[in-house]
Parts: sequence; structure tokens; C-alpha cells
Amino acid sequence: MPADSQNRIHRHPAAPWAELRVSVDTLACYRAHSHDEYSIGLVDQGSATFHHPSGPHAVRAGTAVLIEPTVVHSCNPSSRQRWSYRMLFVDATWLHKAVAQVWNMSTPPEHLEFLSRCVDDPAVVQKVSSFCDPLASDAAACALAVELPAWIATWARPGRAQDAEPLPVELAPALETLHAQLERKITVGELAARCNMPASQFIRRFQLALDMTPGRYLQNLRINGARRLLSQGMSLAEAAHTMGFADQAHLQRTFKAHHAMTPGSYRHRP
Repeated sequence: MPADSQNRIHRHPAAPWAELRVSVDTLACYRAHSHDEYSIGLVDQGSATFHHPSGPHAVRAGTAVLIEPTVVHSCNPSSRQRWSYRMLFVDATWLHKAVAQVWNMSTPPEHLEFLSRCVDDPAVVQKVSSFCDPLASDAAACALAVELPAWIATWARPGRAQDAEPLPVELAPALETLHAQLERKITVGELAARCNMPASQFIRRFQLALDMTPGRYLQNLRINGARRLLSQGMSLAEAAHTMGFADQAHLQRTFKAHHAMTPGSYRHRP
């Protein structure tokens, strides 16, 4: 079975703040990565190991998984066995505003921390499963816009994830460069010089703090940027150029390695 037939993306125009991935009977494994969105999902079949700052945790059919933005994680099947899962990605800015309304806060929180990232409680699993069904109508999208933040308000608290280490101040110049200049070639030597460190020391410090090498971190930023642009309907060639990939083929290879599907299959077609 082609990989793209095992991995489907569902979007609904009445819920532009949400995107659902449904992966069925797949062997796909994923490198450590992070998302810009909140991730709320469920294992439907098989088992996997969920690596995150407080992990690893074994997850299986009937386990709900909740992940905050920028938290580095990976979730891969056990012993190369097939597994199925659904994952809802929710825009962070939208969710902060929606939860603030539930909490009667005048100013939305800048961050939310889930009370737990792995949950086996049947009531929670049933609720998460209902959130991770494809939207069939405008009415269903409107209902999700009310029910999801109401539930998140009971399963999260304001603030950063407590197990996420604060970013070292000495790495700030490198991170500012990476986030601001995705479109150009950036070398480790340049980043190290900006932080007044030898390259070897910079790489060790960076990986210790962010659980990724500088190169992998930049690639993750570019892939997340490409996801955002492709979900808005941008062409593969334009997204590749905007995010600093060498060409469309480079984006194709990197995207498929990260997401087990081609960017063409992922792309939204208005």
C-alpha cells in the first residue's frame, strides 16, 4: 500500500485553526521534532514508544497523547509493528484565545501546559477520540470550536511545560538568526561566532539545550514553515524557495522523511 494512502490530512473551511492527520496501518518512524501547534491525538491500533522531555512512555491502542508547541518528541511503533493513530493539530494563538474565554481571562495566556502528555483514562480517551474525527459539516466544526477549548481548559494550566528547560541566554543570538533567516544558507560557524563560542562547544551546548543539532533544528523550522505554506495552498516550488530548500526535490525528500507522505499529498488545494 502506498505510504500516502495510509496517511490522510483532513481540513474543514469552517475550522481553519485545525488540521487532522489520520494514519492507518503504517510502519512509519519519525525523527525527534517539534510542532508549532498543540497536538492532541490517540493511538487506535498497535503500540509505540513516545519520547518527550519526561519520557519515554509506552503508548498503545486506547492511549491519548497531548503535546505542547515546541516540545521535542518522537513516537515510533514498537518492534517495527504496524500501528494506527489520529492527531489533531490546533493553532496555538486560536487555542490561547479560546481557552482564555473559558477561563474569563482578559488577556490570553502565552502558553498552556497539559496536566499529562499520556492518558489512558477511558473518559479522556473517548473525548479525545471525538475531537479526532474528520469534520463532516459546518455545524460539526462550530461544535468542535466550543467543545475543544472547554475540555482543554480542564486539562491544561497557564504557563510553559515545566519539564521544558529554559533556553540558555548565550544561545539567543543563534536562535534569533535561525528563526529570522530561514531562506538563506546558515553555517554552524556563523551561529557559533554569533554566540562567541568555538563551533564544537556551540554544537554540544545547542544539542544539550534543544535535543537537536543546529542543522536538525533549522530543518525542523523549515519543514514546519513549509507545512504552513502548503496548507494554505502555496505551490511546492514556491514553498521550497521561501523556506530555503535547495529546490523542490529537496523539499520533497525532506518532507517525506519527516512526515511519511509527500508534500503534494499534504498540500491543500483550494
